[in-house]
Amino acid sequence: MSAAFHNPLARGTSDIIAKARSIKRWARQVLAIPDDAVVSVNEISCALPDCPPKETVILVMSNGDTIQVSIHKAMADVLEHDVADAFRALQHS
Repeated sequence: MSAAFHNPLARGTSDIIAKARSIKRWARQVLAIPDDAVVSVNEISCALPDCPPKETVILVMSNGDTIQVSIHKAMADVLEHDVADAFRALQHS
């Protein structure tokens, strides 16, 4: 493998870890959830024709309930307003 290759999703990559932490923090702020709630952020790929190539999935697990939202962007491209909009849309559905 070439030394020039950089995998932005490799374990231990500080950029993606920092981004995941930011997304978790934004989710906690939007939902005003307790500290003991578990927030998980993952980026997944989709090969289906109408599916975006990458999407960010946020799971919030608290008191036996799970909330899931998907943002149709790669994790590196997710902004704070994307997280707020995704949870707001879920609450209004």
